[in-house]
Amino acid sequence: MKPGTIYPHGSYHKALEIFFRLAASGLISPNRFRAALPAEKNRSPSPEFPSLEIVSHCWQYSRMLNYQLSSLVNYPPSKLLARITIFYSETDTDTLELLQHIAEHQVPNITWNWQPLPETQLFRRSIGRNRAALSTQADWIWMTDCDIVFHQGCLDSLAEVLRAKTDSLVFPKEVQITELLPDSDPMLRKGRELQMLEIDTSQFHPQNRDRAKGPFQIIHGDVARAIGYCDRIGLYQTPAEHWCKCYEDRAFRWLVGTQGTPVEIVNACQIRHIQKGRYRQGSLLSRLRGRLRRLQG
Repeated sequence: MKPGTIYPHGSYHKALEIFFRLAASGLISPNRFRAALPAEKNRSPSPEFPSLEIVSHCWQYSRMLNYQLSSLVNYPPSKLLARITIFYSETDTDTLELLQHIAEHQVPNITWNWQPLPETQLFRRSIGRNRAALSTQADWIWMTDCDIVFHQGCLDSLAEVLRAKTDSLVFPKEVQITELLPDSDPMLRKGRELQMLEIDTSQFHPQNRDRAKGPFQIIHGDVARAIGYCDRIGLYQTPAEHWCKCYEDRAFRWLVGTQGTPVEIVNACQIRHIQKGRYRQGSLLSRLRGRLRRLQG
């Protein structure tokens, strides 16, 4: 099982999925599946005015991404420089139109960076995340999803807690979330409008986090440039024919040897929704996933 090999789909592919999910539980040393981690004493401490790259993927989720990008226009950071990297497919015309609209806005301390990918590469988030991690010039890189909103003071509070830090991985100790919203909810319907949007904060309530998971993975830039994002695990760098559930975050925590350091960040908000736009509407998979999300709450 050679690190960095791209594996074909099929029974062997499924076996590898099981292998790496077990490996990430700590049964196997991660050393042969990543480059050497830079020693913490050799990492650059976060400067007084840090730089941050925020990385999102969007596939048929423009109604969510609109809120995320609007929050950056409405509440630009004053204590850090942010580069906003969005991976998308040019066949997703709603997302393409939104990105063209947002690019017309010049925002202080914000740089837009739109990165088109073939659908098969977009469907495996770790491909884009790995590309961004290896190439980032930022002090920190935040792997997120397009349903996250950086509301008032979010990025500035992050800049403050990052000062002088050299941790491999940090995450917000508390985030603000909505209930699971149906596709008919006014917030989601409004997200389809091509205009700057604002969330109703009364619809959100606090949720504690215990690890750097899903859209809340903030990685030290030196670590990201050294090991990428599951760079040597060929399974997670293999294009897919459909959107893949993201088990890579667990593998990444295994690779860096930590669940992450919790930090106090304000107004990191998540719009939670029942109907996943990236699955074909009305399909059996779509209906089953919707029911499961209702049960999970």
